[in-house]
Amino acid sequence: MTNAALVCRNLWKLYGPDPKGFLSQHASQPSDAAIKAAGYVAAVADASIEVERGEIFVIMGLSGSGKSTLVRCLSRLIEPTGGSVAFDGVDLLAATPEDLIELRRHKMGMVFQHFALLPHLSVLDNVAFPLEIRGLGRREREKPAREMIELVGLAGREHNLPHQLSGGQQQRVGIARSLITNPDIWFLDEPFSALDPLIRREMQNEFMRLQDTLHKTIVFITHDFDEAVRVGDRIAIMRDGRVVQVGTPEDLVRAPADAYVAEFTREAPRSKILSARAIMRDVKAGEAVAGTIGAGMKVGEFAARVEASDLPFGVADEAGRQIGVVDRQTVMRVLVGAEERQ
Repeated sequence: MTNAALVCRNLWKLYGPDPKGFLSQHASQPSDAAIKAAGYVAAVADASIEVERGEIFVIMGLSGSGKSTLVRCLSRLIEPTGGSVAFDGVDLLAATPEDLIELRRHKMGMVFQHFALLPHLSVLDNVAFPLEIRGLGRREREKPAREMIELVGLAGREHNLPHQLSGGQQQRVGIARSLITNPDIWFLDEPFSALDPLIRREMQNEFMRLQDTLHKTIVFITHDFDEAVRVGDRIAIMRDGRVVQVGTPEDLVRAPADAYVAEFTREAPRSKILSARAIMRDVKAGEAVAGTIGAGMKVGEFAARVEASDLPFGVADEAGRQIGVVDRQTVMRVLVGAEERQ
């Protein structure tokens, strides 16, 4: 990709007595059998991903799949055993501790499942804390902190302590704090998984609203495919430390790489994922259409119109050319198939 902000190549994180030596002995490509025989644990195994500027790149998998370890390797909170990580063309694995401190202070934002707010500080002081670490005076740091608090919908709560806030409000404080430095890349590790379902959905909506405003490059970790579909532009699915497949939600639903990915997508909301382009058929000679649907529209957006019509609808590409049609039978296969999987 020419627009990649973060590039990870053949990344490994091995646990054992001499992980770097072991990796070197096997030319950085040890087999699973060799890893097991030597008594090592591969938390991340030969992982390669690229994250484009401005996209939400989701990394997901079951507990123990390596997703959280991978994101910590990408930010060098954990030292990788081998491979490469480049951010904006800078080799992060060659960065000095001083370089990393500067990167984290100025270019990286991080939000984790546990909010880690400082309990003795107010909302305002929690949000402003990264700027205080930079050495900014109170007046210099409070103005942007108040703006960020308003952005995440907590205006009026500036002087509350964390224990006076709900779980969702505490997470908003964590998000505001991570954004106060205007980072170039934002790492979120299961940020909403500790929240109740209704609050979680509210926070997902808030997160998407913020992204529409800020257009950040985001690496988002989750174990929930529904959440991945809601927030992600592309998704990487991990298993046993390895990246099994990377693609859009539609890619994963239409062509899962293996049974593991297929199981993840089995109950996915297909009407919200599949587009007209994905389900269209060829136009028959002389076939009349009732109207036109954009190729990128999701089935759920046009299903009612097509189902109510005896004629198919044309599918138009970005240039307005008709490239296929969708009819009642095609739409019903998607909708009925979704019901049968429930």
